[in-house]
Amino acid sequence: MSLSLITVNIGAPSLDRAHRQLRWLADRPEEVLVLTETKATAGSQFLAGAFTAAGYAVTFPYHAPGELGVMIISKLSTTPDPLGTALDYLPARATGVVVDTTDGPLRIAGAYVPSRDATADKTERKKTWIRRFCQALDATASEAPLLLLGDLNVLEPSHKPTHRGQFAPFEYAFYTNLTDQHGLVDLFRHLHPDRVEHSWARQTDLGYRYDHAHGSRSLAEMLTACEYVHETREPAADGPPLTDHSGLAVRLVLTATGALLTSDPTTAAASAESEPTLF
Repeated sequence: MSLSLITVNIGAPSLDRAHRQLRWLADRPEEVLVLTETKATAGSQFLAGAFTAAGYAVTFPYHAPGELGVMIISKLSTTPDPLGTALDYLPARATGVVVDTTDGPLRIAGAYVPSRDATADKTERKKTWIRRFCQALDATASEAPLLLLGDLNVLEPSHKPTHRGQFAPFEYAFYTNLTDQHGLVDLFRHLHPDRVEHSWARQTDLGYRYDHAHGSRSLAEMLTACEYVHETREPAADGPPLTDHSGLAVRLVLTATGALLTSDPTTAAASAESEPTLF
């Protein structure tokens, strides 16, 4: 048996784009979806409502007005992971759940690290969030393995192209410390030591591998696939690309328990929209 997950940056979608994203997400085979760059606006709320109505476990933490964050959608029964409450700075940007497997509990966390520009305020904001997030990782460390998925807005030091000068030492240190201090392996690099792939690109030849999957070393031993799903950045049959980020899909030799009875979220969303409103 295997457990599969995917992370996708959905780009704080409009309601129209969220409808298109729902159709794509509903067709995905993964048991767990980790969506980043969510927002407390109609598009993200529509996705959360559609999957909830279809019986999925949806973790969509409170987003302050204008703030961005993470949503976790699961076909498996979940309980809250303590990481979500341990983060006390821009808390919507990370959340976590625990699912049961035949090997014991598995912690699944999603993160959307703040981006920055050249200003001191944005740089300090990102630096502070990274420091507080790492403190939350330390405070919630446990025997259970952890799988961290999301848009980390950082590159590995050996990234190709180098994008020299665009990233500060503290940003590269965050990437390396996920392994050196927190024991989390870059799962894509674990399977593909030399492959060059990008999950976001300003231009075709200037790509960035921003979206990542890191897991405890025990999970690296169970890993059978970790692949980017680039179709999300390609023009779709029903319109423009779903988002400007590629997804990243992970599959583990791990048997999950606690499957929920779910239905088609596109049908559930259509039913909810057609119900009369009582005033």
